[in-house]
Amino acid sequence: MPTPEAGPGHSDVLIVGGGQAGAHAALSLRQQGYSGTVTIVGREPDPPYERPPLSKEYLAGDKAFERLHLRPREVWAEKDVDLRLGRTVVAVDAGAKTVTLDDGARTGFGTLIWAAGGDARRLTCEGAELPGVHTVRHRADADGLRAAIEAGARRAVIVGGGYIGLEAAAVLTTLGLSVTLLEALPRVLARVAGEELSAFYAAEHRGRGVDLRTGVVVDRILGGDTVTGVRLADGSVLDCDLVVVGVGIVPCVGPLLEAGAAGGVGVDVDAVCRTTLPDVYAIGDCAAHANDFADGAVVRLESVQNANDMAVVAAKSICGRPEAYTATPWFWSTQYDLKLQTIGLSAGSDTTVVRGDPAQRAFSVISLRNGRVVALDCVNSVKDFVQGRALVEKAAVVAPALLADSSSALKDLAAGLVAP
Repeated sequence: MPTPEAGPGHSDVLIVGGGQAGAHAALSLRQQGYSGTVTIVGREPDPPYERPPLSKEYLAGDKAFERLHLRPREVWAEKDVDLRLGRTVVAVDAGAKTVTLDDGARTGFGTLIWAAGGDARRLTCEGAELPGVHTVRHRADADGLRAAIEAGARRAVIVGGGYIGLEAAAVLTTLGLSVTLLEALPRVLARVAGEELSAFYAAEHRGRGVDLRTGVVVDRILGGDTVTGVRLADGSVLDCDLVVVGVGIVPCVGPLLEAGAAGGVGVDVDAVCRTTLPDVYAIGDCAAHANDFADGAVVRLESVQNANDMAVVAAKSICGRPEAYTATPWFWSTQYDLKLQTIGLSAGSDTTVVRGDPAQRAFSVISLRNGRVVALDCVNSVKDFVQGRALVEKAAVVAPALLADSSSALKDLAAGLVAP
């Protein structure tokens, strides 16, 4: 394919985003035998690395950054993948097949894979941009938070009771900080889990000394040169040395939407991850797709699994071997000595079954919709997570009493070996 006259460079496949999705797309192209030129444009200065440990092992100081690299730096050269780091795509011209970078340079492409992910959502209240207000999305974010702790910060307020907020609370508490966690909804994990799991994790954090408050709203962040406190909507003030905001992400899709791609909160893709723009794919956190595990609803999935599996789908399509995206969703979270593994999507479920004893800190919550198993949330229960996959993939109909009976193996229930 000829190099567009509009730009000094050209790549047969140009990947925008140097995270999990973009990196895996490049590797998958090579694994599929693709021989054209492949370029990754990433806005961070580091080669592709794992992001989940940023709010866990890396923030805690238990894992060096070098251990987060998805591949050693030399592998990218060996795979003939050109890394253009520290650059951001600010515009896409789908007709001319070029992108414009933040330094004004334009680069042409034969096929574009948009894997730009998202930015941490910011608070909109007064004081939200003060020094001392942190997010945990990129290496620089985690480094800034660690630096604040090393400089003597001892009182933290965390805004957001989702996975990022709870993981940060676990790490900061373990590091000896006094932690207050604020959630605007009536319970933590309200958007992703049922009441049983929410109650369990709230009790765990409170038992570790976290001042966990639900149903509270932040009015403003206080401070001058740095954060000194958080004022709530009821007028009360929480003194603190730093604030961590974990209230979700904003997908980085502006240039694609401005170029005419269909989408809204994310960019719409079809079964093989193509956008509505010709020769433009989107994968990972920013890609909105119809998902069978959500009853066909259009969703965005923010997970390593989704990033990797979408990358493979896009690579196969580009190589002329299209396969529809049908991967089973899975997620995980580590807090203290608790490993949560989730298979399936529990949103819209109407029944939950607790398998095992939460008091023993090893149990599973099984979600059903219209009598069919749609998800399992497994706390320190690897066997349930592994064996329960088949139940979710089959949307199995199993009596709740059998699911709750720990003496019945989930693999036998999935195989229909246990009589109702």
